[in-house]
Amino acid sequence: MTSWMQKDLIMLGFMFGLNARLGRLQYFLITIGVAVLMTGICFVIARQTFQGTANGVPPSIDSLKGPALVVGIIFMAITLTLQSMRIRDIGWDPVCVIPGWIAILIIDMVVARKFPGLSLGAEHHSTAVSALVNLGPMLALLFWPSADNESSPRALGEPRRPDPAPRSAANSVAAERIARASGEFGRRAV
Repeated sequence: MTSWMQKDLIMLGFMFGLNARLGRLQYFLITIGVAVLMTGICFVIARQTFQGTANGVPPSIDSLKGPALVVGIIFMAITLTLQSMRIRDIGWDPVCVIPGWIAILIIDMVVARKFPGLSLGAEHHSTAVSALVNLGPMLALLFWPSADNESSPRALGEPRRPDPAPRSAANSVAAERIARASGEFGRRAV
């Protein structure tokens, strides 16, 4: 692979949050900013839709579906990118944490639909377990200190560290991720 292709791949990794780190305060402020921005975008979409209808005709929800889906997908992509960057800063691997988090929430939704008595209410498709599982990672993203681990990528604005020694075949990336997720989950390097 040529050097410009490697640089492009590294840049894409940082752009989508797969290799970047984001501190607690940065995460909090960017999350607030994204929420305000998305609220403003939703307000503009709703205003344009309601002003575009004829006078005396009730506005249709069908006219909001397309823009709402696009904005929802963009918001979800931004949120997952920010969470990946913060999880990487904590010292965990977002490739293991985020799918596990989503899997637990999906399993909880299936249980709540099969057993409606366990759900939080008639209009909710989740249980108290889901609420606690969702609260835990959110609190960790906001309050867990940054890892001082040399193996984790650098934070935004942090000077570049020298490249580590090459890995052997026995220490593959997949084996390291599984070992971190199963044995060292949440432990900090000393």
